[in-house]
Amino acid sequence: MEPLDFPLTTDRLRLRTYVESDAEEQLRIFSREDVAQFLLEDPWTAEVARTKVSERIPRTGLETESRALALVVETADGLKDIEGSRVIGDIAIWLDNDSDEKAEVGWILDPAASGHGFATEAAIAVLNVAFDHYGLHRVFAQMDARNTTSANLAKRIGMRQEAHLRKDLWSKGEWTDTLVFGMLSSDRHQA
Repeated sequence: MEPLDFPLTTDRLRLRTYVESDAEEQLRIFSREDVAQFLLEDPWTAEVARTKVSERIPRTGLETESRALALVVETADGLKDIEGSRVIGDIAIWLDNDSDEKAEVGWILDPAASGHGFATEAAIAVLNVAFDHYGLHRVFAQMDARNTTSANLAKRIGMRQEAHLRKDLWSKGEWTDTLVFGMLSSDRHQA
């Protein structure tokens, strides 16, 4: 399989692989309590940001040893900067442990950039890569059921809610519900 050409571009965004210098910009987003509240990890510190970014750097494609693609989401040239930065988030896709035809997708967007359709644009671009470039059969997303913003994004990009798992995950001192959304390659061609 041919490697992807980076950056991936949309009308308003650039999706590119990670570099070490992304730690500072991603720290600005991931250190926020309102971002971390529905994640499985606590808000990032500077040290955690450096570690997490170094873990993401080799995630350059599903065909690589990492079996994952981690991308920085940036606003494209000429767009108004969000809090002085073009970096507005992170989106990743990784192969399911038992299959080369199923992958999970996840996204994090700076709350300051919400409401402009950026997350929708980035997620559609990654779904297009998943199905058109990699030929995947299925892509799914799992999230804390309280994260209505993420659930609404999954619906907006055409994913179907497949499950609501009740109190199935112990996270940050409490049992939480999980929503599972999925999309099949064949779903993209239905009206």
